[in-house]
Amino acid sequence: MRNLASLATGSLLASAASAQVVQWNIEKREHTTADAPPRLTRRADGTVVEVISNEKMRGGYFASCSVGTPAQQITLQLDTGSSDIWVPASTADVCQPNGQGCALGSYDANESSSASLVNENFEIAYVDGSSSSGDYITETFTIGDVELTNMTMGLGLQTDIAYGLVGVGYALNEASVSHTREIYPNLPVVMRDEGHIKSNAYSLWLNDLGASKGNILFGGIDTDKYTGDLIRVNIQEDPSSQRFTSFIVQLTSLEAHSSTGEDALSSSSFPVPVVLDSGTTFSYLPQDLAAEVWKEVGVDYEVVGNDGTGAPLIPCALSNNNGYFSFGFGGTGGPVIKVGMDELIFPLFQDDVKFTSGPYKGQSICQFGIQNLTGSHFLLGDTFLRSAYVVYDLENNEIALAPTDFNATSSNIVPFPSQSATIPSSTAAPSQNSLGSGPNSEPDYKAQKGFMDLSSTGTSSSGSSSSTGGGDDNAASLPPALDLAQIAVMGASMGLMIFGGGMFLLF
Repeated sequence: MRNLASLATGSLLASAASAQVVQWNIEKREHTTADAPPRLTRRADGTVVEVISNEKMRGGYFASCSVGTPAQQITLQLDTGSSDIWVPASTADVCQPNGQGCALGSYDANESSSASLVNENFEIAYVDGSSSSGDYITETFTIGDVELTNMTMGLGLQTDIAYGLVGVGYALNEASVSHTREIYPNLPVVMRDEGHIKSNAYSLWLNDLGASKGNILFGGIDTDKYTGDLIRVNIQEDPSSQRFTSFIVQLTSLEAHSSTGEDALSSSSFPVPVVLDSGTTFSYLPQDLAAEVWKEVGVDYEVVGNDGTGAPLIPCALSNNNGYFSFGFGGTGGPVIKVGMDELIFPLFQDDVKFTSGPYKGQSICQFGIQNLTGSHFLLGDTFLRSAYVVYDLENNEIALAPTDFNATSSNIVPFPSQSATIPSSTAAPSQNSLGSGPNSEPDYKAQKGFMDLSSTGTSSSGSSSSTGGGDDNAASLPPALDLAQIAVMGASMGLMIFGGGMFLLF
């Protein structure tokens, strides 16, 4: 489902201290093609902060920038799972009035005096079946008051995606590696090399599902945006290349908590390799683990494909339930992030569509934000990341996590003091080098009854659907997991949100 986006405009608030601090407040408006004020600024302390807007129905988080000379305003999706900046060309079919139209902006190289062709080898295809191809160019790329000259980026001349991306992952994950075996300095590297930040690192604060904004802070952390301790875990090398290409960390535990009890969930895949990816709307776990999650909350798995693939559906009213899931990383003493039901339940349709049969008959249908997937590693997308404050350190190959402080209004920014400095105000997970395998038996589902309690909304539920069964059913009887080739079928059938901006397949 592609809807007119609600984007954000900014009003500038400046306060003077020993160093100038600039903060952008934003408010929702219907997107137009008019120029939007910049919302990223370089601070005197050596950090760069960008406000990003939450587009719940489009999926993902978007930031304003400009490309070319004179500047052409464009809004791009922020993606920690990929590594290229690319923009749709104004001549692309998708940007024409008879196509989707590029409501978030497009780029015309003929209108820029600073464009330079590098090669014609830009090609990238995503796992949902969408793709973009064209040229690699160098251009002036401006984000707020930070101007980067000769920034390498892709130009989507043939694309079925109506907006571009800002990838901030490892340079080894650039699309060019597959074609020319060449690596170029991408956005965080250029920021470091040009002196805007000290180290190739940034922190991400997405805020809660109902908030219109979050931010990404290059070169520093904001200690007022999280609670508790900021704990570091190691990024894992890609198992096939034995190199650091994406933000893979080890999920070592998952617990369900509700008013009626708690359960330690099990999986044969523990410790589960998961990619922390802001370009993915939902989170995707191994089949056995996802099945136990669904059984806890009473998911109704709706089959839409001939091969049994489908989507986990749930009453919208359960978003008011106080239950939550605890995601643990790096073993005992590692970071633990609690994700509430209000962050995991999404409207599936623009209109209020209701269940027509079963125990949820008459209740509004929503989609559950934890889904199943087959593969060698899995994904924790925005349904997880909103509840976490995440620091990505590409110099030391570490990620630090802490519980987010939702809707925090204050700021205390601490920059990285030097290149390759340890993440400020953080400690290392003490047991990550001696990880166990996690529980190996299905839980007793003590939390199940509490998850399905709708008393806070004046409604009660008698139980889950036949897809998930009661507490005595075997979770393995659920329909098969999605694999990467089936995501496109699901997207076409049910209008799912963005999947894996950076988990791409190269031509």
